[in-house]
Amino acid sequence: MVHLLLLAAGFTLLVKGADFLVEGSSSLAKKLRVSEIVIGLTVVAFGTSAPELAINVIAAARGSVDIAFGNIVGSNLINILVILGISGLIFPLKVQKNTVWKEIPFLLFSSVLVFLLANDSLLWGRTESVLSRIDSLILLSGFAFFSIYVFMISRVRADSAPEIRTRSVRASVLLSLTGLAALLIGGKLAVDSAVSLARTFGISEHIIAVTVIALGTSLPELFTSAVAAFKRRIDLAIGNIVGSCIFNALLVLGFTGLIRPMQYSYTLNLDMLFLLLASGLLFLAMFTGRRRVLDRWESGVFLVIYAAYLFMLLF
Repeated sequence: MVHLLLLAAGFTLLVKGADFLVEGSSSLAKKLRVSEIVIGLTVVAFGTSAPELAINVIAAARGSVDIAFGNIVGSNLINILVILGISGLIFPLKVQKNTVWKEIPFLLFSSVLVFLLANDSLLWGRTESVLSRIDSLILLSGFAFFSIYVFMISRVRADSAPEIRTRSVRASVLLSLTGLAALLIGGKLAVDSAVSLARTFGISEHIIAVTVIALGTSLPELFTSAVAAFKRRIDLAIGNIVGSCIFNALLVLGFTGLIRPMQYSYTLNLDMLFLLLASGLLFLAMFTGRRRVLDRWESGVFLVIYAAYLFMLLF
């Protein structure tokens, strides 16, 4: 009962935190004349990826490799298939041309890069698969390149977006930080209580990592993008997910591997293959149905694919 109450409290904080973060970051984007896609790719994406970073640092320090890898792969799967699926059902997501041809392909590239660097024994004939410190530096170099790209597009002037309520820069930052704090606290409460409940039923660490922990650390992205879609802040909804996935694969996993080189279990390849499929389908969805729009039927397909993934994983 205590864990259930904590889980409910975590969800409450996540809902309000997402609302504050969307309002504050949208106001900040308009006030500073920076496009919402840039805010989504940076401030919001980093903020909602903070739970993954915290979980991975703790997991790496404790040597819980399955949790560290599974958290990132599972979170990115949920981000693309579940969160974009739910957001697209709420309101079809019209994607900017720049996002279609640059940011989504970079997301696909980051997923392929992790797969290539981690699968030493499968691809390169080595005795074991390890994400070494050199591999981690390669991931961090990719993130540095992405950061330079975001800095370059941040100089593009934003649309006026008169429907956004503007506040002072100080008030917008305070509102965003309050929302971020609520997201982090709510995410931790939800993860801790959900993991305790899952372990009560004897579920393996791998399954917990790619489902319970991944879902828990993705709750900030879920509520932030869902609220953004409901409020028609489409660039914020898309930027949050694409940015978070890139942050997770390149920054969080790269930083984790620097702390401690991590052995990669071949059992994670099922999850990795679904992640590559999800990343590719997101790019393909920009050319099916209405161009550069994630339609409701495509969002439904995403959710069905994730349900199939869970079925294969559990049964």
